[in-house]
Amino acid sequence: MKTLLIASSNPGKLREFQAILHDLGVNLVLPADVGVSLQVEEDGVDYYENALKKARAYSQSSGLITLADDSGLEVDALDGAPGLHSARYSPKPGATDADRRVYLLQQLAKFPQPWTAHFHCTLVVALPDGDHYTYIGDCYGEIIPEERGERGFGYDPIFLVDGQEKTMAEIPEEEKNRISHRGRAVLAARPTLEKILKME
Repeated sequence: MKTLLIASSNPGKLREFQAILHDLGVNLVLPADVGVSLQVEEDGVDYYENALKKARAYSQSSGLITLADDSGLEVDALDGAPGLHSARYSPKPGATDADRRVYLLQQLAKFPQPWTAHFHCTLVVALPDGDHYTYIGDCYGEIIPEERGERGFGYDPIFLVDGQEKTMAEIPEEEKNRISHRGRAVLAARPTLEKILKME
């Protein structure tokens, strides 16, 4: 079975990728699963630079086809923040996902609702020979002031999806994988992955 490396230590991301790509007949692994330990500084000016940097570093280190994404939540009232800094959006050292949600709602409290927002994902597929492919996905909605749902991670419990009465954390996994920002980017990458795997 072919192996694809997910350039992340986040098991939530791995589950999402597995759900979307399960029928490709590939083994999806995290860096720790294949003994790769890297510290890639995400200091790019945009999502693409960060995703490309991670994908290339992990692909060259492991010799495996690697998928890396950089994702963020962009809130209109905050001029696109937290954006690139979504995973570190808190003044509190060692902040949890829950801490970041609380901090975001504190920043939004002075603005009138609705707090329109969207999740963005840039996904890069990198090959060990240096070639790479890029895909993007977006999911629109709004931030709500109370948490709802037990699924998902990050900002999912306070993100109400456009056209739904549910937050991202209330939507069943199969549906989320069709409509989420990461799901859309991975689905766009599927044909390329199928082609690459056949050539391997």
